[in-house]
Formats: sequence, structure tokens, C-alpha cells
Amino acid sequence: MADIRPFCGYRPKRGWEARIAALPYDVYSGVEAREEVTRQPDSFLAIDRAETQFPEGTSPYEDRVYEKAAAMLRGKMADGTFVQDSAPCYYLYAQTMNGRTQTGIVACASIDDYLDQTIKKHENTRADKEADRIRHIDACGAQTGPIFLAYRSLPQLDGLMREVSAAEPVCDFLSEGEIRNRVWVIDSPERIRIIRSAFDGMDRLYIADGHHRCASAVKVGLKRREAAQAAGTYTGEEEFNFFLAVLFPENQLDILPYNRLVSMPEGMSSAEVLRRIEESFTAESCGKEAVSPGRKGTFGLYLDQCWYRLTAKEAILSADPVDGLDVSLLQNYVLRPVFGIEDPRTDERIAFVGGIRGLEELERRADAENRAAFSLYPTSIGELFAVADAGRLMPPKSTWFEPKLLSGLFIHDIEEKQP
Repeated sequence: MADIRPFCGYRPKRGWEARIAALPYDVYSGVEAREEVTRQPDSFLAIDRAETQFPEGTSPYEDRVYEKAAAMLRGKMADGTFVQDSAPCYYLYAQTMNGRTQTGIVACASIDDYLDQTIKKHENTRADKEADRIRHIDACGAQTGPIFLAYRSLPQLDGLMREVSAAEPVCDFLSEGEIRNRVWVIDSPERIRIIRSAFDGMDRLYIADGHHRCASAVKVGLKRREAAQAAGTYTGEEEFNFFLAVLFPENQLDILPYNRLVSMPEGMSSAEVLRRIEESFTAESCGKEAVSPGRKGTFGLYLDQCWYRLTAKEAILSADPVDGLDVSLLQNYVLRPVFGIEDPRTDERIAFVGGIRGLEELERRADAENRAAFSLYPTSIGELFAVADAGRLMPPKSTWFEPKLLSGLFIHDIEEKQP
């Protein structure tokens, strides 16, 4: 059973949501973060990337950076920039991009559900990225960037979300990229009961995005749990036992492709590259017409300013949940044997381009950097579920979710105690 709880969230004061809510901290380079905070000083990015409050060249991993983030957050809680709800609530969060809306339930999930794999992951995390967010969460005493969780759709929750979203939202604003963001507070005892009961009946949830933030929140919770147990004060109900999440039904989600750019093999001509690819794929020349794969098992290849449509031959297809993924077919039958890419996590000859950037960006970079480019058909949410259910991991950069969940719109205080 999944323990998904309401909580007393901190939210930006009415009318300030658009000024405060920010894209996740890790979508910005250091230069971009400084530019964004200069443009919008109230942006939550100033807290997420507190090195922006110090001179250029300041390491984001200095103690004073995390201390500054905590001071800024707690100061804004104290001065009323962030206001806490007086009783535990769920929230409904809807994002609309290009006419499509995804709506999820904002809640707190249990770190024990993560530990016993009721909450399932599909990718590994990097220790350095975990360490940064562990220090940020621990210093601030709060979780500020929600974890993107998915669940198999349930009619009773679908119906409740339709009812709630028919009312006037407590905020409605546009964020970067003309994405519409709306929030509703769910404080009705009966609706809270329905939501909690529905999740109680689920034996599995899935991390769609935010593996590093999730692992970091869990480790902070375990550290605080150990300290409370040693002090003899542990009850199991402390807020550090739970982490901030937005839970979306699978029927609300849309995964975009994660495309690849690869440096040409040294000493190998384009004709030889294509010949070797054709050992496992059929290749159809499409000239200047960009190839956006329309079905699983097909790929676009941009090589020497010409597009090709690649179709996997029957012999390389697999029913295995990982080996059958398109990203695996590309890695196992093209990137490794033809381009020599053994580990795409660390090899500098490969770059990844989110599908949101379009094929024109893929062409532009391939031309500028003298690389080959591959466009992919997106991994499905069903494939993500199948990999996680099997206890397996996807290759790196298998999924790209849009729109991104904003930080600073909901804050979960893990200090003792909420009202």
C-alpha cells in the first residue's frame, strides 16, 4: 500500500506565484542561473542556486551557499512571501503546454515506500548530484522541488480531479514557454479521504522524473530518523519521513523523445558508417526532409546534411523490457559497434538533445559540430512501467518529460512541527 499524505504546504502569497515559481535548478548553467536571477530577483532559483547571491566564481558547493539558501527561504517564510496552509491538504496542479494539459495531485510520499520499492525507479543516480541536494534539503529543512511520480490511472481519482478542476483555481499564471499553471487546494475531509484511500490501494508508484531529488530527500530523512531514534524521540510521524511529490495518472502523461548527437568515428567515412548501420537496419534516403519517427523500431539519421529513415530488422527486435527499448536498440546495434560508444553516461563523444528542442536544433548542432544525429521515437509510459516492474534500469537519457514541474510553488517543511 502506498502512503500518500496531505500536508500543510507553504505556497507563494497570492499574486506572487509567477514571480517566484521557477524551472528546476538543474536545467540552468551557472551563467544562465545568474542571468535569470538578475532578470527576476524574486525567482525561487535564487534559493535553489544560492551561489547567484555571491560573486562570480563562487563554488555552488561552499558551506556559505547552502547557509544563504536556508536564510533566504526561512526569511521569506517569516515575512509572508510564503504562506503556510493551516491544515493538511492535498493540492491539484495542472500544467497546459501547446493545448495539452497534465493534472496531478500534490502530496507527500513515504520514504519507506521508496526503500521497500513500492515507489519504483528506472534509472541510477550520481553521487555528486545527490550530495548537492542532500545538503540543500538538510540546510533549508525543506523540500522545494517536487518529485514527478506516476501511477496507473484510477477512475475514481480521474473523476475527483475533474470535479476539483471545474472550480476556480487559487492561482493561474503563465511560466516560461507560455505554460499555463493552475493550482487548487483540496481541503474537503471527504475528498481527502477518497484520495488517501485510493493510494492506500496501490501497490506501486513510479518515479517518472526527479530520481536525484528523490534519493536525496530519502537520505536526509534517514539521517534525521537516526538522530531522532538515538535521542529516543522518534514517532514515525515526523515530516522528514515524507517527501514532496506530484502524482500523475498515466493517461495524463506525454513522454518526448531524447535524441542523440554522436561524433563521427575517426578514420571512417560517412558511406562506411551507413553501410555498417545497414547490417541491422534498412535505410531509406529522405534528402532534406527531417525524419521524426512515427512508430517504435524506427529512427531518423542525419548524416552529411541528408536524412535517412532507419527501420530495425526483425532479427534485432526483442521482447525484453530493456533490450527491446528503442534507446537500447540504438545503443546496442549502432552507437556501440559503429561509433565505439561503450558507456553513454561518460563518453564525451555523445550528446543528448531533448525532443522539446525539435529537429531543427538537432540539424543545427550536427552541422556545427560535425556530428551524426539520431532522432528517436519516444519511450512510452507503459515501457517505463515495465522496466521498473522488472526491477531493471533504463539506459541513460531514455525519457524527456515536458512541461517541467516548477520549484517554489509548493514547499514541504520537514522541521518539527507543522501546525
